[in-house]
Amino acid sequence: MKCFAAKVEEGVKGEDGKPSVGPVYRNLLSEKGFPPRDSDITTTWDIFSKSVEKFPDNKMLGWRQIVDEKVGPYMWKTYKDIYEEVLLIGSALRAVGAEPGCRVGIYGANCPQWIIAMEACAAHTLICVPLYDTLGPGAVDYIVDHAEIDFVFVQNTKIRGLLEPDCKGAKRLKAIVSFTNVGEEQSYKALEIGVKAYSWLDFLHMGQEKPKETNPPKPSDVCTIMYTSGTSGEPKGVLLTHEAAATCVIGVDLCLDQFEDKMTHEDVYLSFLPLAHILDRANEEYFFRKGASVGYYHGDLNALHDDIQELKPTFLAGVPRVFERIYDGIQKALQELNPRRRLIFYALYKYKLAWMNRGYSHSKASPMADFIAFKKIKNQLGGRIRLLVSGGAPLSLEIEEFLRVTSCCFVVQGYGLTETLGGTTLGYPDEMCMLGTVGVPAVYNEIRLEEVPEMEYDPLGENPAGEICIRGICLFSGYYKNPELTEEVMKDGWFHTGDIGEILPNGLLKIIDRKKNLIKLSQGEYVALEHLESIYGQNPIVQDIWVYGDSFKSMLVAVIVPNPETLNRWAKDLGFTKPFEELCSLPELKEHIISELKSTAEKSKLSRFEYIKAVTVETKPFDVERDLVTATLKNRRTNLLKYYQVSIDEMYRKLAAKRS
Repeated sequence: MKCFAAKVEEGVKGEDGKPSVGPVYRNLLSEKGFPPRDSDITTTWDIFSKSVEKFPDNKMLGWRQIVDEKVGPYMWKTYKDIYEEVLLIGSALRAVGAEPGCRVGIYGANCPQWIIAMEACAAHTLICVPLYDTLGPGAVDYIVDHAEIDFVFVQNTKIRGLLEPDCKGAKRLKAIVSFTNVGEEQSYKALEIGVKAYSWLDFLHMGQEKPKETNPPKPSDVCTIMYTSGTSGEPKGVLLTHEAAATCVIGVDLCLDQFEDKMTHEDVYLSFLPLAHILDRANEEYFFRKGASVGYYHGDLNALHDDIQELKPTFLAGVPRVFERIYDGIQKALQELNPRRRLIFYALYKYKLAWMNRGYSHSKASPMADFIAFKKIKNQLGGRIRLLVSGGAPLSLEIEEFLRVTSCCFVVQGYGLTETLGGTTLGYPDEMCMLGTVGVPAVYNEIRLEEVPEMEYDPLGENPAGEICIRGICLFSGYYKNPELTEEVMKDGWFHTGDIGEILPNGLLKIIDRKKNLIKLSQGEYVALEHLESIYGQNPIVQDIWVYGDSFKSMLVAVIVPNPETLNRWAKDLGFTKPFEELCSLPELKEHIISELKSTAEKSKLSRFEYIKAVTVETKPFDVERDLVTATLKNRRTNLLKYYQVSIDEMYRKLAAKRS
């Protein structure tokens, strides 16, 4: 059996109340110790500035202008263009009083100005504090105050919210810089609270008039305080150093150098995940290292397909819900084919899959199948796609396999957290045994599992499983102003993730559960709610699901948003011709959903106490606007409970009435 990770330490049985810990695993490239790092790349400023020297005329950042509500073609700035603008913005920051170590917020959607502001911070040893563009005034206020932000770059549509009376933290700001322009009313409002507001052009002119020498950071300096979007409680400020960020990029480079088909300066990345999220930030830093191009989506996720067709990216990274939507779109198109063509499609699918399972690469398994059937799917992804990476949550085995076969490109899963700079593990291309796993440890980190007795996970058992713990160079330095929480998750140099993993015999890591959001039902059974959501979410009737359990109750309930396509097929079979909203209110639909969820539970061999006993059917998907999900589409459990409290109480009341 081929092994993909090196065991460098044996596990230790727990004694005196201490949990057992499993063996320590490293990337095969690090078996004898972490490889020496490139002495020229020790900070994120090095990553950018060295690429400017090497690739001055390469396209770096692209965007689409919207004129008269029409979206135009991509426009580009080169590495040299961006560098010159970075120098001006950095000089202007120093001119308005920014000193090394002060915090600079960036609040808005992905765009070139976002990156220019970030690199200007790096040029002068300022600490960049990203703010999710989907955050409401409350969270923005908290972060501005908690991080002690002095200056903020902001999208022009966000300035109004920043100056609302509810955002009390804005009063501590010294300057606001718009990505574009500042309206007269906004400028006046800012002056009222003692804050000077600048347009982007004004700031560039100031930098031109008052040039300052760059003051690059040391590796140990804090690069950014990245606040987690958080599924509950206040956001946590994760301290990331330049050394950790640069090392992460070097590690990805070393890892990909093993493979024949690797990223080069000619590659193009479509950025649509928030830049305030570690996955997109890490991807862009890596692309800057390669001298490659990053094109930003035009701001509408529902029209992402249009950006894909215009940009024709070679690399896409997303959370599972993005790939689920791609998969659903393909399945819908397949249903519309005539039976004969659909039969041919699935015959070619099975044929190509069989050869891939025998070890052939996706490009050589069946060129005939690619030409006849799958090239059309690749064209829907722009026609040049070479790599798809899924992260943020587990991608279903079915969807991963389908995309590996039909997308005509490499498809891998990865695993990471803000605290580990995103890239903790990554799958390898064309290794079908990695299906359903998140791959191998990163080059500069180590992984081991720790016992979780209350969930009966033993890292030294027959199927080694436990809480995933990480140690290494690509790790955060702690939570800002929260030493108690830092001590809670950092023990003996190991970061405790709260995720449950299984180490397979070939050294691959598989995510199987969550220690977080673990609840105990009234009969004493532990339930991992997010784990159940990932299982039930695979049923075709489910578009969105939130599972709820109460420690004073013995049963689980859920709020379900049905998949419109699946729901319409069900309605048609039964002769219902009502609109979607009316179908969702039918008692027959609730019964059907509970029956479907029961079937999924049985197939997944769930325990009886993990079955969903009652559902509320919701017509509108959980969204960021109502603060029901994070920017990366993870359920905000506390907010969902507040929003659906009446429905939860009603479901439990009816269940109690049935039992009596």
